[in-house]
Amino acid sequence: TTDLHDPADAMQMSEVSDVSNLISIQPKATVSRTVLKEDGQRIVLFAFDKGQVLTEHTAAMPVTLQVTEGRLLVTADGRDGELTPDGVIYMSTRLPHTVVALEPSKMILSMFDTRQ
Repeated sequence: TTDLHDPADAMQMSEVSDVSNLISIQPKATVSRTVLKEDGQRIVLFAFDKGQVLTEHTAAMPVTLQVTEGRLLVTADGRDGELTPDGVIYMSTRLPHTVVALEPSKMILSMFDTRQ
């Protein structure tokens, strides 16, 4: 049989604008919102009030963290990294890590599903 599927049919571009304004910092809370879910990629926004913590956990895929506002302390691989706007932290699959908001902050979590 002949496969008539044209790979170009699957190509697309997705855009999310004004990311920081899609989520709000809530008092004494951590809030998250998925803003993009496409083939092999998911982007989740987080908003943290000062002192909020994501306790140690792992991700089932490689991830990057970027801050759009504030400062976060990320602990992984036996070391601490302070994440501020214009910085990026990469973490490999299943790397245990924690995130602490040093001040009210907003973060972009990008997850890359390499299992496809």
